[in-house]
Amino acid sequence: MTQRYQQLSMAEHSQHSGRASRANMLLEALRTLVLILVFYSFSITLTFYNKKYITLYPYPLSITVLHLCVKFLLAWLIRQVVEQLTGCHRLELCWAAYCRRVSPAGIASSLDIGLSNWSFEFVTVSLYTMTKSTAVVFILLFAIYLRLEEKRWSLVLVILLIAVGLFLFTYKSTQFHTGGFLLVLSASFVSGIRWTTAQVVTQRAELGLANPVDMIYHVQPWMVLVLLPLSVAFEGTEIATTANLFRASSATAAFGTVRILLVGAFLAFGLECSEYLLLSRTSSLTLSVSGIFKEVCTIVLAAGINDDVINPVNWAGMALCLSGIGLHCGLKAAASSADAS
Repeated sequence: MTQRYQQLSMAEHSQHSGRASRANMLLEALRTLVLILVFYSFSITLTFYNKKYITLYPYPLSITVLHLCVKFLLAWLIRQVVEQLTGCHRLELCWAAYCRRVSPAGIASSLDIGLSNWSFEFVTVSLYTMTKSTAVVFILLFAIYLRLEEKRWSLVLVILLIAVGLFLFTYKSTQFHTGGFLLVLSASFVSGIRWTTAQVVTQRAELGLANPVDMIYHVQPWMVLVLLPLSVAFEGTEIATTANLFRASSATAAFGTVRILLVGAFLAFGLECSEYLLLSRTSSLTLSVSGIFKEVCTIVLAAGINDDVINPVNWAGMALCLSGIGLHCGLKAAASSADAS
């Protein structure tokens, strides 16, 4: 009788654990979905915003440096407010860990953002979006090299579907500019380094940088250190003499320019927070693959807003991209289910 009771008790406990596990999986999936939607909102808005205003103010490196400084100040301010409210001192990395662990992510981030913004001078939103989507291939390669992802044939199939889809998506679909294309492709390569090293930093418990505000606070100085000399060398004289800022015809015009630049900086801060939050909870590959659907949305919007032409071959490429994304999501869900079991 006692043995029968124990068996029933164990069965009930197993059923209860299974229900709790499924509930936790559902809650985590919902949380990730919300983060992805926030990421989409900031990213798509910032893409069109940068395209519009970098064309009007052709100083992409200087604008990026301003954005980085504003993001650092916002992160510092939030940290100070939290310290005052909670009485707990925020994390400060020692110089050894700061240089060894954070610098690769910071330097790669600065080159990724700087090259991406620079390319907007030469390419359309569609060409930028399609080319930048190749970052998923570089992220996979670096993730395997750093042992963040296991070598699996299913991953190769996912990347092949997305890569072929992107090739068809770019086929005769936009005005091509060689220099701009190379800038975006370089940004995609650096993006692979950026997000895999950032994943290592945000997911390493001993560093304590899972909080996106703390991560932004520590990364921005490295980014400014890399881009500021390039900004001064390439754009220093022009931006010092431009009528859009320092030689503006009136204070109103100058403040209007500053307002436009600050809006972009706040959008960039929101985007980076959502990226690091998503990265700390998933992986660099998941962030990139989920970003592919965002790129598809961006191109469709570009066709409607900027009249970029999308032909039937491009739509076929979109279908392949979505197939690759769906396969990746299915594999992730299966892996999560297996881990839970």
